[in-house]
Amino acid sequence: MTFLSRSIFIAATAALLLSAAAFANAETEKIAELKEKIAERNTAIAELEKEIAGYQSDIEKTGKEAKSLQGAIRTLDLEQKKLAADIRLTENRIIAVNLAIRELTEDISDKKIEIDQSRSAIGESLRSVDRLETSPLIMALLSERTLGSFWEGVDNLERFQNGVREEVSRQEELKAGLESQKEKTEEKRRELTKLKGKLSDQKQVLAISRTQKSKLLASTKNKESEYKKLLAQKVALRDSFERELLEFESALRFEVDPTRLPPAGSGVLRWPLDSVKITQQFGKTADSGRLYASGTHNGIDFRASVGTPVKAALSGTVKGTGNTDTVCPGASYGRWVLIEHANGLSTLYAHLSLLKVETGQSIATGDTVGYAGETGYATGPHLHFTVYATQGVRIMERKSSVCKGTYVMPIADLKAYLDPLKYL
Repeated sequence: MTFLSRSIFIAATAALLLSAAAFANAETEKIAELKEKIAERNTAIAELEKEIAGYQSDIEKTGKEAKSLQGAIRTLDLEQKKLAADIRLTENRIIAVNLAIRELTEDISDKKIEIDQSRSAIGESLRSVDRLETSPLIMALLSERTLGSFWEGVDNLERFQNGVREEVSRQEELKAGLESQKEKTEEKRRELTKLKGKLSDQKQVLAISRTQKSKLLASTKNKESEYKKLLAQKVALRDSFERELLEFESALRFEVDPTRLPPAGSGVLRWPLDSVKITQQFGKTADSGRLYASGTHNGIDFRASVGTPVKAALSGTVKGTGNTDTVCPGASYGRWVLIEHANGLSTLYAHLSLLKVETGQSIATGDTVGYAGETGYATGPHLHFTVYATQGVRIMERKSSVCKGTYVMPIADLKAYLDPLKYL
């Protein structure tokens, strides 16, 4: 190979090698720094999760104690501490996601630079090879001192061409990686939007809890005797309201065709909470006769501290929302949501602290419909979950002689109440 052709070939090879090595350690100082900050934030998140678990354990212990004013206040204080910790947890997750987006953005920028340099290197290398190949084969052969030198040059050229192919393949991988990072960035941005919405909700729930404590202290004048009297009045109102509602529902004759329902045990519904602990079963149980005027429980209750996200058990349409406390405080469901599903079932979510859906809204399985609370008649924060045969339930306005007003809530033919565990 002549001195000139060797020089061109060396230059072309060098361009490829420099391109391949330029980003061998692609992680920039900025990315390394961001990774460190993300790790610090994840440590803070883990500590907050541990703190929240401690509050939850204390709330459960307090909930098992005999009902007293000081116990109720202590529970509210614990719930508020847990909610405040939940808010800090969400804030830290927002910061962590923002850092992850910045890391992905830096990586995308680096990949774009690397792709540009790779293209430039390939172009320069191919131009160099083109200059080598402009000479006819016989001239290239005559320019070499020996036949061995000529074949050595051909062999080197083949290796060089293989290197070009490898560089092109590497660039294709870079492009695929770039698209993947862009998709991850969009996923993180969607996650960020959800977290910001959740943060706003948590602050509202905390404000509601503080208002509830203020009302409790004002209504009892911080006296245990007043608290006991308040509880007794609440139980009496609940019992009277239940008897009134039972009398009306017992007289309903809505058509309910069992063949239009999913088969029992089909598991068509998803659990409405991420963490499931059933505290009261459906129907006649050891406690239902003592707890309910009807002697039966028309749904199941889940343990759920104030502010726990409550999720749709299946996709469907929100048929209605409401708050029975506006007419009958402490007597029924409190804040509720009714969703109608396409398979003949409808589901009710009650005692919510905050509603997140509106009538007519389309809902996907797992969407947050609200946050658990202690509205309506509740001896502690929990989620009441009812499953109906859709044919047998209506949202109705009913004038109550017990409550001296008109309430709005789902009302059903008794045979339309279904055991949720048959469909979860």
